[in-house]
Amino acid sequence: MAALVAILLFVFALRLATSLTRDRRRRRGERDELEAGGRTVLAEIPGDTGLTFFSEDDEAFHHAGRRIPKAAIRAARVLINGAPIAAAVAPGHDEASIIPTEILGARPEGLSRDRWDVEIDTDHGTVLVACGAIRDQISQELARTIFAAVKRVMESGGRMAEAERS
Repeated sequence: MAALVAILLFVFALRLATSLTRDRRRRRGERDELEAGGRTVLAEIPGDTGLTFFSEDDEAFHHAGRRIPKAAIRAARVLINGAPIAAAVAPGHDEASIIPTEILGARPEGLSRDRWDVEIDTDHGTVLVACGAIRDQISQELARTIFAAVKRVMESGGRMAEAERS
């Protein structure tokens, strides 16, 4: 009986390892495909249905099958549980909704399980990039990375300087 249980546990562990390897290869293939198409992957965002990539090319950001043209971005906000903690606005747009432009420093207690998102306002509507509520500041770092990239583009007028691209 013990041998049968050991064999079953071994088969289960082997299936799990195979599944993880297959998923890792699939994600790597998706990432390679994006990079071969001229995109740079800025963040891999875990979600209920797997990983979602937040990427950029010369003219737009891309997230969850949606194209966000850089020239159309008006403002961006980092949200914790829906409340803005940092914001940036593109030059020439209304600054009335701006709050401090620096993301709050690390607070060891209280923010570790809060929901982090980045909201991007464009000429065509608002895009919410859900970064999750993962512990150990992973979601916070995803939100910071995405916000920093969008802010950098807004400060450059919607296009990347040649010096940054080389």
